[in-house]
Amino acid sequence: MFKKAFLAVVILGVIALAGLEIPAVAQHAGTPSVLAVRQQADLVHKITAKRLDTLLPRMMRETGIDMWIISCNEDNLDPIFETMVPLGNWNPITQLLVFYNQGPGKGIERLNVARTDTQGLFKNAWDAAAWDTKKGESQWEALGRVVRERDPKSIGINEGEVQWVAGGLTVVLKKRIVEAVGPKYAARLQSAEPLVTLWAETLLEEEVELMERAAALSRSIIADMFSPKVITVGQTTADDLRWYYWQRVADLGLKVSFSPFVSIRGRNPKDVEKWGKDDKVIRPGDLLHCDVGLKYMRLNSDHQEMAYVLRPGETEAPETFKKLMAEANRLQDVYCGEFKTGLTGNELLGNMLKKARELGIPTPKIYSHSLGYFLHEPGPLIGLPWEQVNNVGRGDVKLAPMSTFTAEMSVTGPVPEWGGADFRVPLEQDILFDGQRAFFLAGRQTAFHLIK
Repeated sequence: MFKKAFLAVVILGVIALAGLEIPAVAQHAGTPSVLAVRQQADLVHKITAKRLDTLLPRMMRETGIDMWIISCNEDNLDPIFETMVPLGNWNPITQLLVFYNQGPGKGIERLNVARTDTQGLFKNAWDAAAWDTKKGESQWEALGRVVRERDPKSIGINEGEVQWVAGGLTVVLKKRIVEAVGPKYAARLQSAEPLVTLWAETLLEEEVELMERAAALSRSIIADMFSPKVITVGQTTADDLRWYYWQRVADLGLKVSFSPFVSIRGRNPKDVEKWGKDDKVIRPGDLLHCDVGLKYMRLNSDHQEMAYVLRPGETEAPETFKKLMAEANRLQDVYCGEFKTGLTGNELLGNMLKKARELGIPTPKIYSHSLGYFLHEPGPLIGLPWEQVNNVGRGDVKLAPMSTFTAEMSVTGPVPEWGGADFRVPLEQDILFDGQRAFFLAGRQTAFHLIK
């Protein structure tokens, strides 16, 4: 479905969707440009409207949910609610969104039973002003009316046993929903977890382009971070790099997906003895590792890359480490080759590890997760570092097309220069499964970043 494209072409396609121009904000040389906040909001609004118009009807039919009620409070918003309203929206007091499947050919009715201005994404179903001035119909009375008028056979609410993002409904708000709809309809309440899963894991083509942009931004910052432009060998510390990444993301007006991690992953035992095991100063011969990500227009990136600090006279990383990097890339190829719609995370994990072992990849380990609107959910979990066979619950989730993941994994092998001690090379890059194949967004690391 997708072909590898230059990022400039990718972004032109995205901007064409919104009819916008690109201003370059907070850019460093070589860093892909970022849309100004106003244009981000415009584009997110268009994408959200398209998701609600095109994805939601199919998903409600597939999961058999007639009505879906999402409720949350200001300052404690349901994570799924935040994917359905305008970017940076003011959502005062109590929120109530109602979706109703009107039947074949009639589409999904989208109702807002709250004070919130959803900027045309939902139809208002409650007169808040009448309640404020005349004590007319209350918000919860309006919800009860909406439900009774439509008489849904099933009503989904955000209570989840497996997916964290499906559990946004609080105990108090559920109690109020039950009271508002009455015993007849309270008996029809059920978990909307299957619907939440499909909604949150499935991306539009336009969103995949934004995911690629986020990945490219992050990888550009990593490349600068792991370079002489930032690192002065013998002075710079791993902590300095952590804060460098975080600051660069902030300079772009964006947020990190999680607190960045940068560490000295490997060091010759003789150097450890010389400098001490707690030394964080970057020195010749060190192997550096990062685990970082950023969030762009609601979509997360997540990367792990590695760097090598050249010793005097060296022009490349030692052969042992280069071979381990190549084996990690082979494991990535195996990983991408095993994606098939409908397989569970546990099935994918078993198939991937079986193939990797058959190919002789040294100590393969896979601990991959879905990515996109959320960092670690809601698609199938493909392994954990401490569980490489069966992950109950999250590992039982089935793979769906148009979902993104992190190809997160590692290989381990002996290092003769270190007296045969084992060294693990962990890599993580973002991929898309389009229903036919899985492939990398914004490329992948195939050689160490080199630092002089």
